[in-house]
Amino acid sequence: MPQPKLAIIYYSTYGTNYTMAQTAAEAARAAGAEVKVLKVRETAPPEVVQGQGPWAEHHAATAEVPEVTLNDLEWADAYLFSVPTRYGSPASQMRAFMDTTGGLWYQGKLANKAASVMTSAQNPNGGQETTLLAMYVSLMHWGCVLVPPGYTDQSVFAAGGNPYGVGVTANGEGPTEADLEAIRHQARRLVFFAQKISGSQIA
Repeated sequence: MPQPKLAIIYYSTYGTNYTMAQTAAEAARAAGAEVKVLKVRETAPPEVVQGQGPWAEHHAATAEVPEVTLNDLEWADAYLFSVPTRYGSPASQMRAFMDTTGGLWYQGKLANKAASVMTSAQNPNGGQETTLLAMYVSLMHWGCVLVPPGYTDQSVFAAGGNPYGVGVTANGEGPTEADLEAIRHQARRLVFFAQKISGSQIA
């Protein structure tokens, strides 16, 4: 099977989605993918970030993580996004990045790539499903082949039963072990289909 190139693209304020991205990367590499973990650019004013201790600490701790570029999107065979919800929609930092991709979309360079999404919110009903679906709508516009986890593994049920993508309750304690196992399953499933898609010719 070919080795798919997977871009794991995340935004994280306090670290939850960073942990999710790193967990997915480990599982994806073990499943045979070449992986880049990439963050989207912070768009909040520096004084806002620095004014909140945990936000500033996480920002500093992940300073060496490369920011995603349009070249990374073109490089990848598959995408895994991890983004927190804001008022039931993807965080504005992720939306700002998505809004820069029109040129690649117009050239058809985002099409026919496997894609999946994960999210987090402060509580289970904090807009997790609507955030996932909003991201998938954009990925459908790109022409991606959507690879949600569905109910394809017991880990999905153990982590709360979200078939659209892992949704972590970010209550200050980080993802649970059940969440992490569901993330690993979602990453492995994405790599499996990315191998099949990248090894085929799609008209």
